[in-house]
Amino acid sequence: MRHTLTTHDGLTLHVTTHGRADAAVTVLLAHCWTADEEVWHYQVRDLLDRYGADLRVVTWDARGHGRSEKAPLEACTIENLARDLGAVVDAHAANGPLVLAGHSIGGMTLMALPEIRPDLVHRIRGLLFVSTSSGELGSVTLGLPDVGSARKLIPHVLALRARLLTRRERRRTPSIERYVVNRLLFGEPLRLRDAGLATDQLICCPPATMEGFYRDLMAHERLAGLAAYDDVPAVVLVGSADRLTPPPHARRLAGGIRGARLLVAPGAGHYLPLERSDLVSEHLVALVEGARAERSGGHRLLEGAEAAAHQVGDEAVGADRLG
Repeated sequence: MRHTLTTHDGLTLHVTTHGRADAAVTVLLAHCWTADEEVWHYQVRDLLDRYGADLRVVTWDARGHGRSEKAPLEACTIENLARDLGAVVDAHAANGPLVLAGHSIGGMTLMALPEIRPDLVHRIRGLLFVSTSSGELGSVTLGLPDVGSARKLIPHVLALRARLLTRRERRRTPSIERYVVNRLLFGEPLRLRDAGLATDQLICCPPATMEGFYRDLMAHERLAGLAAYDDVPAVVLVGSADRLTPPPHARRLAGGIRGARLLVAPGAGHYLPLERSDLVSEHLVALVEGARAERSGGHRLLEGAEAAAHQVGDEAVGADRLG
């Protein structure tokens, strides 16, 4: 079901819900920068196939993305994304346990939630951090020469194209957007349908969204606040070929949450919900199973996450228990 929601600062968000409003557990999926809720379409499919209406699943287009309203430059912050997440929970989550998953800036949104909405932390029974970072993003090289200028130039070039060319013109000649997606965002193997979706999402992204969130990403530092999630079942996933939030960032993040588990997907890039959809879905299901077991009176289960790690076989390596 589709909904609209008004943020604290008056923007309209597009929200999609599945499942009963009184389901025992709610899963909320926060997407990455320059994308929209469709990044999670494989996971939504897998969750609905498994649980049907017995699980509440909520996705939304972040401010300045997809079908949500464009946001002014100064409103494009991770803090505001966390405020929006809190508003989505208030309006559309069932009462009871929450399982949160965040991809890239969506994962950073989860990291900011204890600062913005500490009242929600006690309801969280599972966390899935996908291709994300707790800070120090200024150190990311993208694997490019002339590191500093190249990294800073890309979002500004994309924003300039969005200002000068219509969406139709950029779709007709998406050479730069396709290069960014194929070379910087995805690893191997590259599925054309997934790369095509990411390219079109990038083309549809407003200039202020590109520039405003880039500026805020460079200031993002939330390692210290991760202790709020100590002992919450948490899994950190990263691709070995992720250029934006590479494995050392995932290890730093996992080390900040007591009991968190880190898994590395060989050959994968930054878009794990698309590139390694089965891997992401398996761990999301394991967290849901733990939350459902606790909700029904059982103890908190981590065995589900262990089982998921074994099920994916060679696709996930370096499954370290940290903390």
